[in-house]
Amino acid sequence: MGIQIDVVAGYPVNDEMERVLGLAEAVGEPVTVTFMWEGREEAERAVLVPAATLALWEHWAPTAYPTSDAGDENRAVAEEPELAHPAKFGALTLFRRRVGGRTAVAREGVVVAELLDPDEAHWLQATARNVRQGFMDPKQKAAFEEFLARQASLDE
Repeated sequence: MGIQIDVVAGYPVNDEMERVLGLAEAVGEPVTVTFMWEGREEAERAVLVPAATLALWEHWAPTAYPTSDAGDENRAVAEEPELAHPAKFGALTLFRRRVGGRTAVAREGVVVAELLDPDEAHWLQATARNVRQGFMDPKQKAAFEEFLARQASLDE
């Protein structure tokens, strides 16, 4: 995945989130982030994906990220995050979704990026790339068919 950065996020007055988002927007690539939340012992890893990049991946990915097996349903329900108020970090507001584990990052009321689980981000990026590589737009397909029609047959 693109770039890896460690961010210590704990105080809304710090502008780390804005700097990381600015970097992700500038390069147009996902940025792997490790959050060390105040009061928690474990670090939380996520991938910050600019909204335009995520839209492109989701356009080409033919299906949604596979969910856990049926046997894991009880565990998934038990680990569901509690509903909480959006977290403000400077000009950015984080909206954690209860389903799917994504967090939308908004600036001035507009979603500009999303924080995804690293496995989901990798799966989306790879799936979108594979589908896109197998696609020809209509003009390209017509030109290729015309090229093939001009070729001599193998029997000749």
